[in-house]
Amino acid sequence: MNAYERSCREKGYNNIAGIDEAGRGALAGPVVAAAVILPADCHIAGIDDSKKLTSNHRSKLYEEISDIAISVGISTIDNSQIEQLNILQASLRAMAFAVEELTIRPDYLLVDGNRYPDINIAGQAIIKGDSLSVSIAAASIMAKVTRDRLMIAFDRTYPNYGFKDHKGYPTKQHRQAIAEHGPSDIHRKTFRLLSE
Repeated sequence: MNAYERSCREKGYNNIAGIDEAGRGALAGPVVAAAVILPADCHIAGIDDSKKLTSNHRSKLYEEISDIAISVGISTIDNSQIEQLNILQASLRAMAFAVEELTIRPDYLLVDGNRYPDINIAGQAIIKGDSLSVSIAAASIMAKVTRDRLMIAFDRTYPNYGFKDHKGYPTKQHRQAIAEHGPSDIHRKTFRLLSE
């Protein structure tokens, strides 16, 4: 998981930020991006793509990453902005904003996916990077836990949808709730499933 980071350091880069987002495939709520700069040769036991981890494991790693990271930046783009921009552009913008939230300017970025955000910093996009890079995996966990906590809070405001359980993703329970109650204020109303 440190191979990409080691390669970057061999090329002279020191402050390497991993970047990932959570919430692209959801029908409700924001997209959340995180940027994480870890110390050199950082080892965090059990770290992986956040989707492969249990909620409890993610929460424990969230705390560990928060303690060990040199800097963490987190950004959210809400559903109304997602609808104005489209989900891809909203995700890329959230990533760029997350980098701006870092207290140290990185000199190289490792970005999960196949698109590189509009940031004037050297870096690369890595498909399935959250399984290949410790920095991206850390960002994946920070973004996912942050978003899950936001959706749990939204569940108290919009109790009819079960957000605390499915976090806004298109589960059968969620689709049934939309059919019964209509979309809430935090639903992405232009998303295909909601407009059918």
